[in-house]
Amino acid sequence: MRSYLKLNNEVLNHYNRTGKLDLEKDVEATRRYFFEHVNVKLRYFIDTEEKIRYLVNENYYESDFLSLYDKQFIEHMYEKAYAYHFRFPSFMSASKFYESYAMKSRDGQEILEKYEDRIVIIALFLAKGDEQLAEQAVDAMMTAYQPATPTAMNSGKKARGELVSCFKLTMDDSMNSIAENIGYCLELSRLGGGVGINMTDLRPLGDPIKGIQNRASGVMPVAKLLENSFSYSNQLGQRNGSGVAYLNIFHADIETFISSKKPNADEKIRLATLSTGIIVPNIFFELMKRDKDIVLFSPYDIQKEYGKRMSEISMSEMYYELLDNPNIRKLKRINARKLYTEVKKAQFESGYPFEVFDDNVNARHALQQLGRVKMSNLCTEILQFQETSIINDHGVDNEYGIDVSCNLGSIDIHNATKHEHFAQLIDTSMRLLSNVSSMTNIQNVPSVSKGNRFMHAVGLGVMNLHGHLVSQDLAYGSPESVAFIDAFMEAINFYSLLSSMQMAKERQQRFYGFEQSDYADGSYFEQYVAKEQQSLPDSVLRALGNVPLITSEMWQSLKEQVMEHGVFNAYRLAIAPTGSISYIRNSTASIAPCTERVEIRDYADSRTIYPMPFLNNDNIHLYKEAYELDQFRMVDLYAAAQKHIDQGISMTLYVTDQWTTEQLARLYIYAWLKGIKTVYYVRQRLQTIEECVSCSI
Repeated sequence: MRSYLKLNNEVLNHYNRTGKLDLEKDVEATRRYFFEHVNVKLRYFIDTEEKIRYLVNENYYESDFLSLYDKQFIEHMYEKAYAYHFRFPSFMSASKFYESYAMKSRDGQEILEKYEDRIVIIALFLAKGDEQLAEQAVDAMMTAYQPATPTAMNSGKKARGELVSCFKLTMDDSMNSIAENIGYCLELSRLGGGVGINMTDLRPLGDPIKGIQNRASGVMPVAKLLENSFSYSNQLGQRNGSGVAYLNIFHADIETFISSKKPNADEKIRLATLSTGIIVPNIFFELMKRDKDIVLFSPYDIQKEYGKRMSEISMSEMYYELLDNPNIRKLKRINARKLYTEVKKAQFESGYPFEVFDDNVNARHALQQLGRVKMSNLCTEILQFQETSIINDHGVDNEYGIDVSCNLGSIDIHNATKHEHFAQLIDTSMRLLSNVSSMTNIQNVPSVSKGNRFMHAVGLGVMNLHGHLVSQDLAYGSPESVAFIDAFMEAINFYSLLSSMQMAKERQQRFYGFEQSDYADGSYFEQYVAKEQQSLPDSVLRALGNVPLITSEMWQSLKEQVMEHGVFNAYRLAIAPTGSISYIRNSTASIAPCTERVEIRDYADSRTIYPMPFLNNDNIHLYKEAYELDQFRMVDLYAAAQKHIDQGISMTLYVTDQWTTEQLARLYIYAWLKGIKTVYYVRQRLQTIEECVSCSI
């Protein structure tokens, strides 16, 4: 084993032996890693000019974006980045960057970029010639802003993938649409994207085709085709593509769909790699509360009778009308509690299906007059309006609707609270994300290209909540932590909306459908303008640092400006899981609790140990692990953040094998009642005497 890996692994070995941390081993591992690996492989250049010339001439960097700046400014940008005297705070952060993000020679033998070099190139590339934005971008990224992995990896590179890697597609009930969407999935998977597909509008098993009864094969064969497509389009054999299929819980194929992820499912329906998600309206929970049966429907009947797809109606509003309508077949009755128990069993066994609380999403959707949010994405945080495309026969032009690409980036909460200019940090982040949107054009998927062009949607998120709370001596899930994230996310909401308004004013451009939105008539702002200012404990104010408290007067002023000038981005905020980028920034992921105080990550033939940020022997008690936490208090924290987010949050639930399906159902119902919009995975930890978390300290 390499000496730096051995030193890094000693952190865990010492912790397991003594219950105490020896973090100097991780510091020394990082030093050794640079001495034995990075410095040996790093290509050295005489100066910046030689570096740029070499990387352009050898076709590592694109030249077009660099030609927008003069040499002196580029030199200044490198000096600015290096003036931060950045040092990787952990072995994991250093190794993750140099193994996955830094530019390497084509044979992999040379490292061509340091951390500061990558930051400068991202800034120059995304600023598109705007020198002021480029400088602000370096400041933001060297302190508190982190672009999502595809943006961080690909910006400025000659041979690069897309800047985004997350997409949502709608599938219509026609062979043309099914075939077209499978093609889109192949294309997006080839580009490295994870894809969400809405299957709610497909007719179920046994439905008529061209008036002939019992001819439709249902959603499962299509799901299998999608799964095979993602496996086939595997990014040059590096990894399988990834996708998720969503289905409304009132769809007649729902039972088979739920069972498809169970380990013992019949091979004809079993989905080994395709993720699944269900859309659950309020009416389902109301029927379940009353211990009633639910009726399953065919989207074919609904469209034939009402001229609307099943995904385009509110099941909560239409359910009893559908029951009363003799033209709508009642394909099956099933007890709501029994069905939800099957959902919970499947989640215990496989982690699936994800859940989207349909009415929680659409009731607080600022674009609800434009259309419904029909589904989510692979990580359940993207919740945007979609418009189904009409795919016609060859020779007839298609009528492309609106689909979604996810343009993501995240704020490091800890460093943001220390930033001298919080408003500028958020503005810079929003402008960089908006430029990612404008620079993304997925030509082979016209509905995604159209959606990106019309909506300018982005998803600014956050990470390092648990780390920051520990640094401030606050317990995750405590009332103080809930008050903190409430105030912090309100500030991000305010300043992201202010930035979007300013961009609309500068560019004289609003997102498509703005005039029909809750922003245009001012109703979006009512909850904020009417709020009473709360006094916060000193501990929360101290944790907020330089983050301003947003007053109702500030919201009133912003309301007036938005109504006058508009908003550039149809969607602004979404909290993604932030896996790899959290490691680079030495952060805890998203707003989630840590799953291990000292995390273990296995890559290929090596093991990397990652102690949580700010962890030491004095505050180890504050790093309560996710499986130890009261999950209801965790939901309270997520709900406080969700109030201020126009899209969603990727929220995983953490249970042990001591939980029952009834307990899990109760937790989901609590999340629904608290206004949570989506639930991602259910993660289960098996607890034995040897493994019990509470006994490991």
